[in-house]
Amino acid sequence: MQTRHYTVNRSTEDDERMEHDGNERSSERLFGKKTGLSSLIDYQEGSVVSRTLIDKEAGTVTMFAFDKEQGLSEHTAPYDALVHILEGEADITISGKTHYLKEGEIIIMPANQPHALKAAKRFKMMLTMIRSEN
Repeated sequence: MQTRHYTVNRSTEDDERMEHDGNERSSERLFGKKTGLSSLIDYQEGSVVSRTLIDKEAGTVTMFAFDKEQGLSEHTAPYDALVHILEGEADITISGKTHYLKEGEIIIMPANQPHALKAAKRFKMMLTMIRSEN
């Protein structure tokens, strides 16, 4: 597994993420073992932290922890993406429409549609992306 730390630079109109090296951990350590989702990733002040649990050609499963007011700028991806909010609150914009999500809620972001995420409060999410056949 790979943990990445992102510092979101708010000094420019377009958010820039600066990736910092994190700890590499084997996902095999989790195979066949139960664990709490929220315990798989920690918050870092002023940052977005990610940890990839599964990385296959068909798609990925990644944990994210967003500090308050942090986010990911609008982008597209060739994957249908299921967002599951594990704790906290987030504003997720898909094709110009903003959705407010809180703990326990999900939303699906369609492949190739512009989307962005921002922490209304600190939040953790699990992102499952499946490659679209489009």
